[in-house]
Amino acid sequence: MKILVTGGAGFIGSNFVYYLLKKYPEYKVVCLDMLTYAGNLETLEDALKNENFTFVKGDITDRDFVFDLFSSEGFDVIVNFAAESHVDRSIEDPGVFLKTNILGTQVLMDASREYPVKRFHQVSTDEVYGDLPLDRPELFFVEDTPLHTSSPYSASKASADLLVLSYFRTFKLPVTISRCSNNYGPYHFPEKLIPLMISRALKDESLPVYGKGENVRDWLYVEDHCSAIDLIIHKGRVGEVYNIGGHNERTNLQVVKTILAELGKPESLIHYVTDRPGHDMRYAIDPTKIKEELGWEPETKFDDGIKLTVKWYLEHKSWWENILNGEYQNYFDKMYQDR
Repeated sequence: MKILVTGGAGFIGSNFVYYLLKKYPEYKVVCLDMLTYAGNLETLEDALKNENFTFVKGDITDRDFVFDLFSSEGFDVIVNFAAESHVDRSIEDPGVFLKTNILGTQVLMDASREYPVKRFHQVSTDEVYGDLPLDRPELFFVEDTPLHTSSPYSASKASADLLVLSYFRTFKLPVTISRCSNNYGPYHFPEKLIPLMISRALKDESLPVYGKGENVRDWLYVEDHCSAIDLIIHKGRVGEVYNIGGHNERTNLQVVKTILAELGKPESLIHYVTDRPGHDMRYAIDPTKIKEELGWEPETKFDDGIKLTVKWYLEHKSWWENILNGEYQNYFDKMYQDR
């Protein structure tokens, strides 16, 4: 089996690469990543030592490049993590999100038709559903919840989802889609909530919290997410959408306070800032479908997962410090300038 993991130098993609290499030592894994600001080749340093792993730098919107790669490699499965994913950045510059998240997905699917694959899996997000009211805790997102996006980022992901489903219906491309709740764990880019709070708290810097910190997210430990995708690409029904949730709802303020308690830092570091435009109030996923069809359930409770995450960041300071000082952007040149 040869699997292409696009966006594999990012947070969830890199964790999935390591998951595959560990669980399926006989598989060939190819990572395609443009190494934009959130792509970090240093993250894949250990994977690069594995003879069954190959890294390729490239842009999923570059049709000629992608088609050449598919022609030469003959992939069995495509798992598309490649995406611009930060909501704040999408508000500042929507165009790059539309190009990468929609047109890039189209190019990958066109290549998957030209050089047939057994499965094209699109990694999406619960943000395509919009949000839920805080005063209706009984409500959850299910797979047929209408799409109701709030930001250019979520709109671009919803558009990609619809495009993927259209390729199944029109061209019979064997696709699946997963929509996950908020991930956390190792290799999370420091601009996102949990690693940002950890890195700033360790330096006794103020911790910016939007609004009153009331926004609720369903937190999913990244390894649980990887195991779900593994099941979907091997056993999931083509043409189907699967929701992946952690059963770990927390307000942003609860998350920040949990991190501070784990680090032994005072809550006085919390600093409330003006809320961002269109900020969704609550995400909550009902993962009944994937449980009933594939037997998947999240294994990591938030209180356990956050301890593992904080521990990882404490033990890998050089990784996130290199990102904060920009050094990680030179890693590709260091690794490949003489090759």
